[in-house]
Amino acid sequence: MKRVFLIVMDSFGIGEMPDAADYGDKGTNTIRSCSTSPYFHMPNMAKLGLFNIEGVDCREGVATPTACVARMKEASRGKDTTIGHWEIAGIYSPNPLPAYPNGFPQEVLDEFSAMTGRGVLCNKPYSGTEVIKEYGDEHVKTGNLIVYTSADSVFQIAAHEDVVPLETLYDYCAKAREMLQGKHGVGRVIARPFTGTSGNYTRTSNRHDYSLLPPDVTMLDQLSDAKYDVIAVGKIKDIFVGKGITEFTYTHGNEEGIEKTLVYMDKDFEGLCFINLVDYDMLYGHRNNIDGYAKALTYFDEKLPEILGKIREDDILMLTADHGCDPGYTVSTDHSREYTPFIMYGRNVAPENLGTRETFSDIGATVLDYFGVAQKIKGTSMLQ
Repeated sequence: MKRVFLIVMDSFGIGEMPDAADYGDKGTNTIRSCSTSPYFHMPNMAKLGLFNIEGVDCREGVATPTACVARMKEASRGKDTTIGHWEIAGIYSPNPLPAYPNGFPQEVLDEFSAMTGRGVLCNKPYSGTEVIKEYGDEHVKTGNLIVYTSADSVFQIAAHEDVVPLETLYDYCAKAREMLQGKHGVGRVIARPFTGTSGNYTRTSNRHDYSLLPPDVTMLDQLSDAKYDVIAVGKIKDIFVGKGITEFTYTHGNEEGIEKTLVYMDKDFEGLCFINLVDYDMLYGHRNNIDGYAKALTYFDEKLPEILGKIREDDILMLTADHGCDPGYTVSTDHSREYTPFIMYGRNVAPENLGTRETFSDIGATVLDYFGVAQKIKGTSMLQ
């Protein structure tokens, strides 16, 4: 019974790509920034070969890694969650999704207000924590929705849970998702609920993403069409709008994501378990919190022996990322255009360094190859 556990350590980049300057990301290196923290400790990932990956120079590699490793290059134009995950699953995106550095056009806001019956505040690129500090009081007083964006292709709606009930906020986001298609087809509409009182507003874990429908067939579609299980843990279901997914479970942070992965490792199924661990990005990268990011990486490393201990004879564990988000890059708090790591471990996987791969889609191609499914997606299998 073959199983693949594909874990995306959201935003765990390993150094700037050659075109990073085109994205304003010259000099970014997420892993190097995290390694400067006294809380950074990843001996188990080191044994697998993390520091043997091409270009990773913040620690010495080991003499004999136990896993197959590679440095992944993003072929698509972008550096966000949607584009990154789509490419992992086999979709090449030659054009970036629309971004709004000056805010959304008035006609978009007018249509949104007509649908919700509420006004709009902010309409600028903003930090998610700062925007509720700046506009939280006015939102609570007027009921108008805080609409903001970032360097990514996102339409974010922040609302106090006592002013706009969660289900109402989710309904507004679903309507916005229906509206934002075509030239305004942003990658994600994101519900950003918060609670608290003036001067002490706090975002909650009830975030919900509404992604654009993948424009082509993915590795998930091919697996489910071939009658394999495709289990989504975390926000994977939202990123792919449920397309190609046979079972899903949401999580509220990395710890729960890891625990649910461990539960699935004890279950009998045949196919893919696709996991996203979002805290690295959401809680630490975007907040320039080097120590927090390092602690989260160390926690994962501490749980890794338990994960590896549940690997069965025909299981493969894959670890990767979808983009960077360098917490030490104080020029911005946005995602960064970086290479990502790839680590593949299994009892039947020969340790090898595959250098730099030309696309994230090699991961999807490898998964399909392992299950013997004829490939219809981009990418080249890394199985030997």
